[in-house]
Amino acid sequence: MIDERVSQPLFSVRDLRTYYVDRSRWLDRLRHRRPGAVRAIDGVSLDIVRGEIVCLVGESGCGKTTLGKAMLRLAPATAGTIIFDGRDITGLGRSAMRALRPRMQMIAQDPHGSLSPRLQVRQLLTEPYRIHGVPREAQYSVGQLLEMVELPAAMSQKYPHELSGGQARRVGIARALALRPDFIVADEPTSGLDVSGASKILGLLRSLRAEHDLTFLFITHNLRIVDYIANTLAVMYLGRIAESGPADLVLDNPGHPYTRALLDSLSEPDPHRRRERRRLLLPGEIPSPRNPPDGCSFHPRCRRADEVCGTRPELVSMGAGRQAACYHPLVERPVDSDVTA
Repeated sequence: MIDERVSQPLFSVRDLRTYYVDRSRWLDRLRHRRPGAVRAIDGVSLDIVRGEIVCLVGESGCGKTTLGKAMLRLAPATAGTIIFDGRDITGLGRSAMRALRPRMQMIAQDPHGSLSPRLQVRQLLTEPYRIHGVPREAQYSVGQLLEMVELPAAMSQKYPHELSGGQARRVGIARALALRPDFIVADEPTSGLDVSGASKILGLLRSLRAEHDLTFLFITHNLRIVDYIANTLAVMYLGRIAESGPADLVLDNPGHPYTRALLDSLSEPDPHRRRERRRLLLPGEIPSPRNPPDGCSFHPRCRRADEVCGTRPELVSMGAGRQAACYHPLVERPVDSDVTA
């Protein structure tokens, strides 16, 4: 018998928006100007199926971290809907969200900054139990948590400043696992690590996903690791999803010009393939989220843009589970393509 939970999204967001309004200054009030807003998330719709790893990629400042925090209700949602395990959590109060917190955790981008310098590792790992009042019989031991992230038991006596970057990252992962979550947002978990250290963290997360039936939103700017870690890839640009779909299909044959440009920005180690490769280089710079362009947010930098790009494109099916928000995609769009709700 097929488990229906597996095919249903564990997390869904629809038209999610997070705007940060500037404080009104006296000069603006004098000139009768309304305060502006930073459109950190500008209408994102995304499904994350139970048990998969979704990689969210894009340039710095595109809204990736804000989206991860908004999904966990750690950042405000100006508009839109957040569904967790079939339940609308968009407007839940503090006490109701507190009851759900153990099921959704976050691995912070700054491993040392997320750990209190006054607590030993053993205290850091048991702190979630004190906060949520978890009975002792339902707790992992400190030794079990350290073993999960492949750290020796002696590490429990150390303080954060005594840990290397990789060790601090593993402690952060262990802390996220303590409450037996279903869903984890991993924010740049390999940043600041060398190739060897990053590879070990990726392998650890993959094994934890399988062993503990976890679902991940994996935030990164490094496209090189997507093929190794992700089932699904979502590409974000200026607060919006430009393209999403099975990671291997998107990487092999991107549909959105922005995805293609990101891939072309990667260095090619093979000199023969480097000479044969036609690179799509982006003109200009990413616009400010305070004043995004009308229509397609990417069109001022896109060589394929024309008049129709002055209106905002919706995510449209490209077949095989792929979607792209583009009027002139790089791959042929199916005749019966549907617009994502």
